[in-house]
Amino acid sequence: QLRLVESGGGLVQAGGSLRLSCAVSGFTLDDTALGWFRQAPGKEREAVSCVDSRGLLAHYADSVKGRFTISRDKARMTVYLQMNSLKPEDTGIYYCAARAKKGPCNTVDFNSWGQGTQVTVSS
Repeated sequence: QLRLVESGGGLVQAGGSLRLSCAVSGFTLDDTALGWFRQAPGKEREAVSCVDSRGLLAHYADSVKGRFTISRDKARMTVYLQMNSLKPEDTGIYYCAARAKKGPCNTVDFNSWGQGTQVTVSS
């Protein structure tokens, strides 16, 4: 059974860093696109970053470019989101997502989701 479990969220001051982790099980990473999304209070869920099934090509929302880095560890079956220079507007619930699909990850319609982890950035 496909399962995604996020961890690493918390409360941090503006300018600080957090690393989110998403442990995946039930499928192989070889043919799976992985992504991170977030949802702020009162707002729609938005894409933050994704990496393609080869783990080679990543995409980032303009709002996080240069601050966030997505990576994956096939041996640990984990995808990470390193978040630096955090801003209050980064606050929200962060979700890990997956879909067994090749090609550019920014065109993938993700269909498997974790339960989310809360990130709160104080000013």
